[in-house]
Amino acid sequence: MSAAPVPAATSRSSPADLVSTPVDGVEVVASLSPSRASDFMTCPLRYRFRTVDGLPQEPTREAVRGTLVHKVLERLFDLPALDRTPVQAAKLLEPAWREVLAVEPGLSGLFDSAVGAHDFHAWLATCASVLEGYFELEDPQRLEPAEREYYVETRLDSGLLLRGFVDRLDVAPDGAIRVVDYKTGRSPSPMHEAAALFQMRFYALVIWRTRGVLPAMLQLVYLGDREVLRHCPDEAELLATERKVEALWRAIRLAEESGEWQPSPGRLCSWCSYQDMCPAFGGTPPAPTAPA
Repeated sequence: MSAAPVPAATSRSSPADLVSTPVDGVEVVASLSPSRASDFMTCPLRYRFRTVDGLPQEPTREAVRGTLVHKVLERLFDLPALDRTPVQAAKLLEPAWREVLAVEPGLSGLFDSAVGAHDFHAWLATCASVLEGYFELEDPQRLEPAEREYYVETRLDSGLLLRGFVDRLDVAPDGAIRVVDYKTGRSPSPMHEAAALFQMRFYALVIWRTRGVLPAMLQLVYLGDREVLRHCPDEAELLATERKVEALWRAIRLAEESGEWQPSPGRLCSWCSYQDMCPAFGGTPPAPTAPA
């Protein structure tokens, strides 16, 4: 059966589209990832620019560092256990950079400057420093992940498809599941821990629905300040997460129908690529993109 079109807010292609399971579009109303859900919670207008309009974000060295470090940590577990050392991780950086450039050649422009190669290698050294911090938090020689960069998806009763990529999934001999996510930034203050854990609860919900096993541990590894945030979820909070995701989707649909995508100024605005189009900064949003 051919799939019916999904709403404009979810019709843009993404890495998940390359690996997602073909589904009946009559039954699946739309798809949502934790990053897009977080975008809407942070700023509905940012969600519109990024997801509905598909406007590109300006790449930054910080964001690309995160991509590169994630790729190295994924590749690290391809090595024999005894080779998973800081030295070997550093050696994986340049091959991983070539992989990143093969997908996005334009990223080389981040280092086109008068200082040239020196500028790039200074930045690469900061990536190596972040990786060194990982080895202070975990011993990869003692780990054998069940999955890495693991695509997960599930369809809720409403027809909403939840999907995303989990950095690492560990499964203990007794079947207990640990969901692990790497962050190259700093750990959140206690006031913001709940927001940080939303993504992990989202993944835990999907894994619970697909595997029938409630994850025993959610673990956020913050390489920026070398901290680990751990949380043991229970059934009640994952059911609450499901209700929250459904409510978010209703709010997104209402914004689509009304055309009201309100900006939400806050501390993250200084990193936003869309300031020049944001009314909160004197900009004018472009006309909405017509549904695909």
